[in-house]
Amino acid sequence: MSQSADVPIPPDLSRRYSGSTTGRDWLASLPRLIRHSLDQWQLELDLAPGALPWNGHGAIVIPVRQRAGGDADSSSSASANTRTTAVSSTNTGSTAASAASTRSAASTAAAMAGAAVLKVAFPHDEALLEPHALALWSGRGAVRLLANDPGAGTVLLERLDAARSLQDAPMDLALPVWGGLIRRLSLVPDDRPEWREFSHVAARAEQWSDELPESWEQLGRPFPRWLLEAALEVCQTRGAVGRRSGRDVLVHTDLHFLNVLARSDRGAPDRGAPRGRTPEGAPEPADGWAAIDPQPMIGEAEFAVAPLLWNRIPELPRADPQRGLLERCRDFSLAAGLDAEVARQWSLAREVENALGYASKPRHEGHLARSLWVASTLAGRTLPDLPAPHELPAPGQDLH
Repeated sequence: MSQSADVPIPPDLSRRYSGSTTGRDWLASLPRLIRHSLDQWQLELDLAPGALPWNGHGAIVIPVRQRAGGDADSSSSASANTRTTAVSSTNTGSTAASAASTRSAASTAAAMAGAAVLKVAFPHDEALLEPHALALWSGRGAVRLLANDPGAGTVLLERLDAARSLQDAPMDLALPVWGGLIRRLSLVPDDRPEWREFSHVAARAEQWSDELPESWEQLGRPFPRWLLEAALEVCQTRGAVGRRSGRDVLVHTDLHFLNVLARSDRGAPDRGAPRGRTPEGAPEPADGWAAIDPQPMIGEAEFAVAPLLWNRIPELPRADPQRGLLERCRDFSLAAGLDAEVARQWSLAREVENALGYASKPRHEGHLARSLWVASTLAGRTLPDLPAPHELPAPGQDLH
């Protein structure tokens, strides 16, 4: 595919963003943003003729390689300067941030010489936070950040194997991989400037304490009051506990099965970071896998469990799906060294918040039913008159 050719936009991404002026403007800007990034980082497209790039809910992801004959030294310099801008944009004059970016320039240039992906995100808060979290993780447990242009909303990332996620992996493989990744991703805050960018899980809970009752009333009380009160109890107790616990870590708040991909180079897991080992000396199950799309926050690590519970619901045992859901919460919590009861509480509150979000949107009845089934089951009183769990739609499934 020639450098001058426009990258095709995946149809579902076009449909999602063509309904608003802001979305249409972003879609129209993509060719310019892509060309700018290719020139800035001396890249060429690595997309077969007629092939579509990958995409998530809010971004297009394009396979690229370093341009033939490109200057590795200038790529290194551009990468270092870009990453310094990313870290310092809200912390002007941060000498430590600049030094950290400069020290990583050589490894970034080496990584850029191989396969990578260019990610162009629709402008939103989560996209702005992603590079900060990826910089802190530095490739350990998460996709490696190679370069970042915050003004354009573009990042250059190591290329993972998009065809291999935990979505299709057996649960007995997903369990130790996810648990191992959580252990790696749960960094304790330090004095690096990136930490200043993240909001706190406890603050989110306090916000929900005010917002959930108001939304519930405005939406016509779409589910029983007792379920709302169960979520509010979690917000009040975990919000206060979270402020006092001293257990703050960096939390990947959207670590569901599709957001864990295999590394393309299985022989070099977590490049730039020490490889994990079991007590027997064998590689850890999480080696060769990496998290993407972090939606980062600071707080209790148990906040991360919820997305596992609202995904792959049809795989729960049909004889007793309620028990199966609770066992999944317990098993993944234990695999990550987390408190299963705290994970259950946070998951309940998160799904009640999701339910109110779906109740506010037209044609989202199936997603509302899924959130209500998960939340009420976690609360110990599965609501009647909901579809059977194996009939519930998957998150992101188009119901139109």
